[in-house]
Amino acid sequence: MAGRQPVSAESASSAEPAQTAQGSTGVWFVGARGSVATTAVAGCAAVTAGLHSPAGMVTETPPFADACLPALSSLVFGGHDIAHCPLPKRAEELAAAGVLPHGLAAAVRGELTAADSEIRPGGPQSGDTRSDEELIAAFTADLADFRTRRGLARVVVVNVSSTEPQPTPDAVRLPPSSLYAAAAVRAGCPYVNFTPSTGLRTAALTDAVAASGLPHAGRDGKTGQTLLRSVLAPMFVQRALSVRAWSGTNLLGGGDGASLADPAAAAAKNAGKERVLADTLGHTPEGEVHIDDVPALGDWKTAWDHIAFEGFLGSRMILQTIWQGCDSALAAPLVLDLARLVSRAHEAGLSGPLPELGFYFKDPDGGPAGLSEQFGQLLSFADRLREAK
Repeated sequence: MAGRQPVSAESASSAEPAQTAQGSTGVWFVGARGSVATTAVAGCAAVTAGLHSPAGMVTETPPFADACLPALSSLVFGGHDIAHCPLPKRAEELAAAGVLPHGLAAAVRGELTAADSEIRPGGPQSGDTRSDEELIAAFTADLADFRTRRGLARVVVVNVSSTEPQPTPDAVRLPPSSLYAAAAVRAGCPYVNFTPSTGLRTAALTDAVAASGLPHAGRDGKTGQTLLRSVLAPMFVQRALSVRAWSGTNLLGGGDGASLADPAAAAAKNAGKERVLADTLGHTPEGEVHIDDVPALGDWKTAWDHIAFEGFLGSRMILQTIWQGCDSALAAPLVLDLARLVSRAHEAGLSGPLPELGFYFKDPDGGPAGLSEQFGQLLSFADRLREAK
């Protein structure tokens, strides 16, 4: 389609039906050569081989033991990207930056090479003259080929690409994230949006998503600063302490720092951070979140929050927090969790948005905002998957 036109339900329903036979699960990353995807592929291989523990993977804890999730060893990776750096080389760079353990890139080189061989060119790239419809068709063909050629039971598409600005109301083209999301729907693939980008949340895809019967989850993974906010904000509410102002600053480098240097992309990112506070506190406190690109930090991030609150008899107090970590190492286990959970949901015949996975997102598909309540929903979801045939 040359303009912003709805993707028809007929296109969605005409996709080849998912196989029901037992088999491997494909995980198709949008942004497959980025830090998060590389860390996820390397980490999955390392855990499968017994080289490292599954720290950070909630699905590897006892409540999920009998939920019939696909085994880590059964995951087959591929994806789209406009970058050209091979995964083994990208993993070496991440190891040099301290993101991956020393020697891991060499230890799982075979798995990284296999995944890299399944990465296809993304788009639209500079000078790309293809229409939206032509791009969606090409991406759909890549997904169908991956599933058929590898004999996969199903393929879960996970968006881990750089944050894009929100489209303007008068935009005539779909944003890239929505082109990939449309391809996922058309190919009959469950979808996870781990970024703040638009993805499925555009009117042009509403009918196709509803007709597809596919499960899909969230927007914008909750890995650091917002994770902490979703714990602290309920504390203030439960202790009847009035939050007057909540300000924050993020210092980060790498690809995220570069993409979020764009004010429009940063605004899309901050919307989820602010939503957690508004939903939990019942109002939006004074203060903003600032994101600063510091290339020297690479894949490491420092997040600082300054919370002004009022206690008994109007006593004014301050809480400050500092979170320092590596977003890729925080995000990768969550991405693997989500791929497994959504794959199992698809196998169990679940469809539509999955609010039970709000535990993982800044901008979930409904449900509570507090992390504790979200975790309770997630455990109930594990029970539901366990009982499904």
